[in-house]
Amino acid sequence: MQTSKRDFIRLAGALAVAATGAPALATPARASRGSYLIRNGAVITVDRATGTLPRADVLVRDGTIEKVGRGLRAPGVEVIDATDRIVMPGFVNSHYHLWSAIGRSFTAREGFSYYPAKGATSTLYTSEDFYNSVLLGCAELAHGGTTTVHNWSHNTRSPAHADAELRAHRQSLLRARYSYGHVDQMPADELNRYEDLARVRRDWFGERSPLAGLVHLGLNLRGPQQSTEAVFHEEMKFAKASGLPVAIHAPQEAPNNVDALDYERRGYLGPDFMIAHYVPASPADLAALARTRTPLSFATHSELRLSGTGDARAALFAMRAAGLAVSLSSDATSIAPPDMFEAMRFTWNLGVPWAGTPSAGAKPVGVHEVIEMATINGAIALGLGDVTGSIVEGKRADIILVRTADLNIGPVGNAETAIVQSGSAANVETVMVDGRIVKRGGRLVAYDTPAIMRRARQSAERIRAAAGAALQS
Repeated sequence: MQTSKRDFIRLAGALAVAATGAPALATPARASRGSYLIRNGAVITVDRATGTLPRADVLVRDGTIEKVGRGLRAPGVEVIDATDRIVMPGFVNSHYHLWSAIGRSFTAREGFSYYPAKGATSTLYTSEDFYNSVLLGCAELAHGGTTTVHNWSHNTRSPAHADAELRAHRQSLLRARYSYGHVDQMPADELNRYEDLARVRRDWFGERSPLAGLVHLGLNLRGPQQSTEAVFHEEMKFAKASGLPVAIHAPQEAPNNVDALDYERRGYLGPDFMIAHYVPASPADLAALARTRTPLSFATHSELRLSGTGDARAALFAMRAAGLAVSLSSDATSIAPPDMFEAMRFTWNLGVPWAGTPSAGAKPVGVHEVIEMATINGAIALGLGDVTGSIVEGKRADIILVRTADLNIGPVGNAETAIVQSGSAANVETVMVDGRIVKRGGRLVAYDTPAIMRRARQSAERIRAAAGAALQS
């Protein structure tokens, strides 16, 4: 008996439900790679050798940036008119807890901040909630021009939860690192043995990976913030043996117990070891990071809202003075939206030297610098600097087009200034990831947005009801 296409889709959905408890959401039109000539745009290449081109074309074939220049010709490819558009690399968000994207409004009571809300709800998420949350987060990222995200999964509750997140990544078509982690509220003296990691690695990242090379695997450790020193170092032994890139949080509440000098001696630091929230780092710590090319993720809103370990503005200047490539991130939606326009603008406004402080006399943070933080620096932090983060021939085509004729952004004098001072997700007209168009004409075309919102709302309402009085205003 032959199986119809409709029956096949129904069967695939049933298998997905059996695996994770959540049916797969169909996309309006599954995006496929095409060949495109993006013509006549202002191109912010984020390549220091090329700079920003007031008027240029970008040729894309089979997911690769083939040529950048003026007057390009390519018979037979689709032409995308970029007149009155800024063409630039997609943003890279280097630190986002996607499992909690649906929890953006869980901090209901006055003074009831991120940590209490997470503590009251993190145990209540089902695998279906994880799928709904990650897909919501990815759709929002794509809408705002983010093409690469570090999914810092620090509440990996079960194999089904991990599978649900990765199914959402497969559906989202974004480039990503999935950093497999621990179960939230795990006792500090209990060793995380990553018992399901081998299966996840085999099934999702092996030779028959369903992720089409867009997602790579990493680990996140609780670090000394949420585990004992002994447990942290034991987990680091496992992480080093795994060969996977590692990420940890520095404490946002005193005391600071992340010791970069000690980690350098132990051989932890390097391009495959990311630290987020390292506001309290000493000059010696920052020098160790610079020597080892260890990446930093700076979640500007979170550092200002939650950090009790130091001045975020002073930390930003100290990181720059040490010669570190800082990347930008959003942390969690109950702290800030995953909006890289807002992150760039906020960081640019924050980066002004103050008289009477160590930053006095320093160069203010510039618009080009924060664009680098939101693109190429994030790509380098995730080990993807040769793949994405700039518009360079030979890199993958992760490209966005931003309208400049909109009321909030035009008329444009300097393209980089317009992006940082005025740009917003509403101005993002086209988003291309690996040569696939996921947003076109200002609309997400690779996502069933109403279904994503409906399911996200159902999950959020169920979790709020289950948390009860803890979340009541």
